Amino acid sequence: MNATPRPAASLGSLRRVRAGVLDVAFCESGPPDGPPVLLMHGFPYDVHAYEAVAPLLAEAGCRVIVPYLRGYGATRFVDAATPRSGEQAALGADLLALLDALRIDRAVLAGYDWGGRASCVVAALWPGRCAGLVSANGYNLQHIAAAGQPAAPANEHRHWYQYYFQTERGRAGLQAHRDELCRLLWRQWSPTWAFDDATFARSAAALDHPDFVDVVIHSYRHRHAHPGAPGDPAYASIEARLAAQPDITVPAITLDGADDGVMPVEGTAAHAHHFTGPHVHRVLPGGGHNLPQELPGAFARAVLHLVRQHDPEDFT
Repeated sequence: MNATPRPAASLGSLRRVRAGVLDVAFCESGPPDGPPVLLMHGFPYDVHAYEAVAPLLAEAGCRVIVPYLRGYGATRFVDAATPRSGEQAALGADLLALLDALRIDRAVLAGYDWGGRASCVVAALWPGRCAGLVSANGYNLQHIAAAGQPAAPANEHRHWYQYYFQTERGRAGLQAHRDELCRLLWRQWSPTWAFDDATFARSAAALDHPDFVDVVIHSYRHRHAHPGAPGDPAYASIEARLAAQPDITVPAITLDGADDGVMPVEGTAAHAHHFTGPHVHRVLPGGGHNLPQELPGAFARAVLHLVRQHDPEDFT
């Protein structure tokens, strides 16, 4: 297992804090008394998704925090006995615990993929802690009770990796071909993003983690109600609340990349009914699944729009 290299200097200083069941590694930049913003990465990416966004926000006066999620980078579980859960409730609880550990009462939360899900969990269940939400792919909460309902074939095709991970062959494939598989997902999910080998390598280092495979496999099995992937009992009450598909009441900007290869073919504009507070949905031309790394200027503008407490509907 190789040591994770230090993140790009543009992300600021690398720090650690005990937050719930994790020893969280995170990057911090900007003035410590600035309006706090947490930027949450997805699978199979890492903090480098925000290496261009973070300095834009820091220069605008924000306190910018970019954590490694559970199973990534230098973040570690405190106790070897803690289940390596990747369920949505765990991701949301991790983010809430990080806010508590850093003594941040309210922050703008922004993310995509797993990080967008964590942000949506906190925005939905603890709206008092969320000053605003930027979420790629809309209402990013799983409806596990409906997981067995088939989607349109074109959308099922995009989720091949999720079905692969339901099998032990898929687990073994992720373990044996981690970089190759994740690079393939990057290409499929962002077909117009011409990332180079160095860009992928910077993030791939964070996937070389002792718990990465276990957390990923549990995440994709739990969301499909796999009988061998029960939830961590510690998060049962949170999962029960999420099962009700709670609305998001905080000011929110939701974004889709026009070239996103994993979201539904029809996009996520139909999620609007879940956002009962001020909300706008925008489709970004030229963007794929990893919007902050592909279109950092547009992503940063969305975050700053909410930091400055502008009406989301005015975002262009």
